[in-house]
Amino acid sequence: MSVLNQLFNRGLLGPKCKTCLTLAISRIKLLQNKRDLQTKLMRKEIAEFLRAGQEAIARIRVEHVIREQNTWEAYEILELFCEFVLARVPILESKRECPTELREAVASIIFSAPRCSDLPDLLHVRNLFAAKYGKEFIAAASELRPDARVNRTIIEKLSVSAPPTDLKVKVLKEIAREYMIDWDSTETETELSKKPEDLLNGPKQIAVQPQTHSRPNSTAKSSSNDKKGQQNSEYSPTYTSSSPRVGPTLTESSNAKPIAEIKSISWESSDAMQRARTAIAAADRASAAARAAAHLVNFKLNDQKI
Repeated sequence: MSVLNQLFNRGLLGPKCKTCLTLAISRIKLLQNKRDLQTKLMRKEIAEFLRAGQEAIARIRVEHVIREQNTWEAYEILELFCEFVLARVPILESKRECPTELREAVASIIFSAPRCSDLPDLLHVRNLFAAKYGKEFIAAASELRPDARVNRTIIEKLSVSAPPTDLKVKVLKEIAREYMIDWDSTETETELSKKPEDLLNGPKQIAVQPQTHSRPNSTAKSSSNDKKGQQNSEYSPTYTSSSPRVGPTLTESSNAKPIAEIKSISWESSDAMQRARTAIAAADRASAAARAAAHLVNFKLNDQKI
């Protein structure tokens, strides 16, 4: 249907375009009043934060104030463009291509329609322009091609990028002056002038320790480990043929075994020696008791003889 309309030089503008533009103009006026009240409330809150010394919160809230002001100014320009196009809808209907004097207004409305969610009427106007001039014309305005002729002020005001630092400080000073607050902006200026750190890539400067310090440490650790091994080998008990062979015998060749194995063998031999000493002490006590019993028996026999 749109191809036939383009061939016969007829668009789908007419009453539909006039209705949508009229609704958009009235909606813009209502939104401007609403945003004006919201901006005043936010400025008052920022003044209270500045008076309480909470500058960090004020620096964050001022971005919302700037964004609301930019949107309000963009809506003001869009209102003028909508009224301009509304008065010249018959010219748009009569010509196949978009007139040069209306190209900036039409392209600005096409560019702003998807970025102004509060104005659904502009999307309907954008669809009407797409049916009239084709998708290539809509893409040129949406993608900001060189021949699109979108208004530069609307592009800047509807941008989603963060506002510059000097603008933040300027608005904060205006708010402090408006509510008669004695506020020193040096701390805020220094804080905003700092460059944000790139936390994803890590800190930019890393303190690298020289490698000369790490080598002596490693050699010192190896030498200390060697000394500990020598001490363990020196203090590990060795048993020769002259000592009682209660446990396993260790010789000089056992020094080549691991330290843990040597310790386990020494612990087993010490346990065996302890058991042997306990057995010998028990035997000595038993022999002493036997001698005492024999001595008592002999003593009783002598008394009977007497």
